[in-house]
Amino acid sequence: MKKGIVTVEKRANADTFQRLMAFGALIIIFLGFSFASPYFFTFNNVVGILISTAVNGLLALGVTFIIISGGIDLSVGTVMTLCSVMCAVVIKNWGFPIPVGVVVGVLTGGLAGFVNGIMISKLKLPPFIATLGMLNVARGLSLVITDLSPIYFPLETGFSNITMGSILGTIIPGFAIPNGVLLMFGCAILASLILTKTVIGRYCLAIGSNEEAVRLSGVNVVIWKTTIYALSGLFVGIAGVVIAARLNSAQPALGIGYELDAIAAAVIGGTSMSGGEGTIIGTIIGAFIISTLTNGLRIMSVPQEWQIVVTGLIIIFAVYLDILRRGKK
Repeated sequence: MKKGIVTVEKRANADTFQRLMAFGALIIIFLGFSFASPYFFTFNNVVGILISTAVNGLLALGVTFIIISGGIDLSVGTVMTLCSVMCAVVIKNWGFPIPVGVVVGVLTGGLAGFVNGIMISKLKLPPFIATLGMLNVARGLSLVITDLSPIYFPLETGFSNITMGSILGTIIPGFAIPNGVLLMFGCAILASLILTKTVIGRYCLAIGSNEEAVRLSGVNVVIWKTTIYALSGLFVGIAGVVIAARLNSAQPALGIGYELDAIAAAVIGGTSMSGGEGTIIGTIIGAFIISTLTNGLRIMSVPQEWQIVVTGLIIIFAVYLDILRRGKK
């Protein structure tokens, strides 16, 4: 018993150490770009980093639950686009109020996640194949629904205030943190509570650690895995609304590549690709690392193709560190 307690303590200490390492890396990256370019550490650029992190962070929250449960989701980017398209169709084309469009956009993500969960848990499709198929389905539907053309929100609707407005700025002058950033942190708190304090979180960790043992103990794994994917889809739906408000439009060709940044954020933050381990705070730190690095490379005039190369190398390095960490445990 004492040996088990020591093992758990060592595991917790290792996870805390990895989160501190990720946070330290974020500080180093931020300071490095601040010294390298006078345009990096400016108010407008920092706000830009926060807003871009809001979208990637929301996607990464959903991906974190899936990776912890031992799965993967390659469709989050294009599903996010489909959610923004449905939100725009309901508000602009059908004339419904903004809250109705927001709810439809979020539920579209939940429905896509539910379908992914059914394909993976009930039909026994490999997560890679199921979500790759959903990636193309969501992308195709976005293009078909919009007839290949962006849908723009009228400026008078104030839809962009969902992301670009600032509730705090109106309450505390000069403290204008965009609403999209506040929404991301609010969702992160909610996700952390779900992961650590609810049955969904416990089964998510258990299934990722040993799915067969959970099944043999009498738990209906099909229901819980489907629930986990649907929950992830809701976070993706929120990201779809946020990016639509950020651009004040639904761009049907958007979405490809966002899944890589979301997965990278989760893995950098300590979520194990083998399942059974991960924290929400680590994922948020990872999302800030990705956004800060991308923004800094752009300011340094590094070509976009090399930015993609850097992101890929970061994912490989983070997964390798996870393998080493699990090997030591």
